[in-house]
Amino acid sequence: MQIEAGNGDRLSELPKDVLLNILERVDTLDAVRTCILSSQLRNLPTMISQIILVPSNRDLLRMNGVLAQLINKIFNTRSQQITIRKLKLTFVLTPNDSRSIGKSVGLAMATHKVDAAEFEIVTPKNSYHCTHADLLNFAKQFSSFVADCPDAFAGLTRLQLQNLRFGDSDIPNILSTCKRLESLSFFECDAGIRSVLQVEHAGLVELSITYGEFQTVELDCLPKLQRMTYNNWPSDENPLVLGFAPQLSKLSLANACLSDKTLMMSQLLANVQTVSDLYLDFRSEKIWIQPECPRVLAPVLGQLRSVNLDCLPEECDITWTMFLLEAARFIKDFCITVWDHKCGSESQKSYSKITDVKWEPSAPNFKHKNLSKLTIYGFQSDGNFMGYIRRVMEAAVNIKEVCLYDRKVCKLCTDKFPHSEVRPSTYPRSCKEKDSLRKKITEASVMMASPAVIHFRS
Repeated sequence: MQIEAGNGDRLSELPKDVLLNILERVDTLDAVRTCILSSQLRNLPTMISQIILVPSNRDLLRMNGVLAQLINKIFNTRSQQITIRKLKLTFVLTPNDSRSIGKSVGLAMATHKVDAAEFEIVTPKNSYHCTHADLLNFAKQFSSFVADCPDAFAGLTRLQLQNLRFGDSDIPNILSTCKRLESLSFFECDAGIRSVLQVEHAGLVELSITYGEFQTVELDCLPKLQRMTYNNWPSDENPLVLGFAPQLSKLSLANACLSDKTLMMSQLLANVQTVSDLYLDFRSEKIWIQPECPRVLAPVLGQLRSVNLDCLPEECDITWTMFLLEAARFIKDFCITVWDHKCGSESQKSYSKITDVKWEPSAPNFKHKNLSKLTIYGFQSDGNFMGYIRRVMEAAVNIKEVCLYDRKVCKLCTDKFPHSEVRPSTYPRSCKEKDSLRKKITEASVMMASPAVIHFRS
């Protein structure tokens, strides 16, 4: 924002409600900096309904003390009659600054109406440089922070944590303190190697766990949970136990399988039959779910509407994915990504030997009446993909759209493995090639949908 010299600035001449609307669209720190330049605007930061202070990663540590002072000043000069619709703070876990921020926020919770409040708490070291001692020390600091500022945490609706190794009772204490919590995110957090996390909370709507050393995560009693994400579990055991979560609708799981163990969806979802959106990321490694008989699986997939299977290894026949269509008769949107995306791996070689997944079709004349869209990323004009699309189109009698994309490209993969052998793409380029493939897919059956539903996307 630029203040003009001369007979006053144009920004100051705007109505107060318009000015507040403008200021709430930028980071609160930028709003404060702008308002300092004009005496007419200096009181406006204390009147905004959204307080968002999220310094860049580069400035986080440097700005921590400034952030604590600014928050204290804003709350001390703010009218208690003005509702805080959203409070979002990102800061570094340091004893003095964190306590100052927590005390200011706790006072605001006690004296103001706060609709939504979020803490994203970053540790001074990133996960790559954290030792076991660091994880324990950071968790001890955080637990002391919660004990010192219970009013602040009691009013939080969203909490993001990283790089913490808690004691046995720490996580239950945090959950019981954060009574209004709706969203909880753990990154590289656990309670020790091969620990078990048991989660109970009356209001939690969203739970996300990425990395960490939990042997198992048990969702014991989460009556309002709707979204669950679990990425990169380390154990060969069943990583997730879904207990009482009657509203769970979106489940996202991602892992590079390190063993021959596989998950059975019928067991995983036995107590939760409400999932409508399923996302599974295989990280271009071995397939870690087991195809099951539709008769066994159908009862737990009755609400499933959308399926996204990401990063299937290119060496694997994709026909096995049909078992989900056979079991979940109400799926409308089915997406598959075939991609050897390896830059996140320790080496170019797969962690585990990739073998084709064994799948037995339930019935030769199987029909699916609800699938309307099939999307494939990584399509190649070979028998693996051509036969699969034909099989799906023969079964999906009401399909409206088949969207086919070429392989995804990752610059990091290319840089990390410059000499790797990449098979040439056989994705069709010309209109003639595309028309020819459409005809090849659909010519075998008069009962199949029109070739016009097949779209090659760039």
